[in-house]
Formats: sequence, structure tokens, C-alpha cells
Amino acid sequence: MKLAVMSDTHDHIWNARKALEFVKERGAEAIIHCGDFVAPFMLKELDQARIPVHGVFGNNDGDQYLLTKMSLTEFSNITLYGLMGDLKFADFRVAFTHYRAVADGLAASGQFHLVCFGHSHEAFLGKTGETDLLNPGEVMGKDGSPGFYLVDTSAREYEPISLL
Repeated sequence: MKLAVMSDTHDHIWNARKALEFVKERGAEAIIHCGDFVAPFMLKELDQARIPVHGVFGNNDGDQYLLTKMSLTEFSNITLYGLMGDLKFADFRVAFTHYRAVADGLAASGQFHLVCFGHSHEAFLGKTGETDLLNPGEVMGKDGSPGFYLVDTSAREYEPISLL
């Protein structure tokens, strides 16, 4: 399965739209968003990918009530999980959060093939034991080059995608 893993969109509609073009072109079947959508209108953008979007809250997601309400009532493809999410795609188990400290704990548990996080706006790919640890960087492009990752869960391959 192909997953798109992204984080820290921070209302940057233009880069989010570029990312979603890549998602469609490359045949991703789901999106994992590691937080900091910021405003509810970003959910509308992500919903237009027409594939499942699984997200967690970040420190800049101010109106979590409204984000949650809209994900439950207006958008058929968005699921929000709070502090952390846990999914299984065939035999590939993924956890995701916004914060590195939470991600480190999840990875140390050894229960997941992949743990994703955001917050720092810096792309990172590493390993804790047998668990891959991934920060996809930022879609916004404030602190670095805007981008995200495509993950092939079958081959356990990670491809960085630049939005420049």
C-alpha cells in the first residue's frame, strides 16, 4: 500500500494543493497527517483527495472542537484521532502523533513498523529497534523546503517528495 505522510500544513493552501496533486499522480491510497492543519478550511482541501485522511492534532490546531465537528459532519474522508493515531494496513502497523517525545515512546514499544511525527518542521528518517521513525518535514515551507513522504508499506520504502 502507498501512504502519503505529511505534517505542518499551517493553512498553506497552495503547497497543500501541490502535495495532493502528487498524492493523486502517485496513487497513494491514504494520507497520514501529523498535525498542525491550523484552520478548519485545511480539512476541506485534504478531503478533496477523495482518499482516507487520518490526522492528529498539533500545537497550532486551535479550535479542535470545530475541526472535530467538521471532520464528523462535513467531510467523508477525514478521521481525527487526538494526540495519537494507530492504524493497521494489511500486516503493516503505523502510529502517528505530532510530538517527537510521544513518537519515541511509541517506537520504543516495538509494536509498530512505522511511527510518524511532525512539529519540528525538519524531515527525519531513522530507526528505533525494528521500528522506522519518520518526520515528513513541513508542507508549509516556513523553516525549510516544503514537502512530505510517500511510503510503500509492502517494500518498506520511504520517498521524500519536494514541493519546490
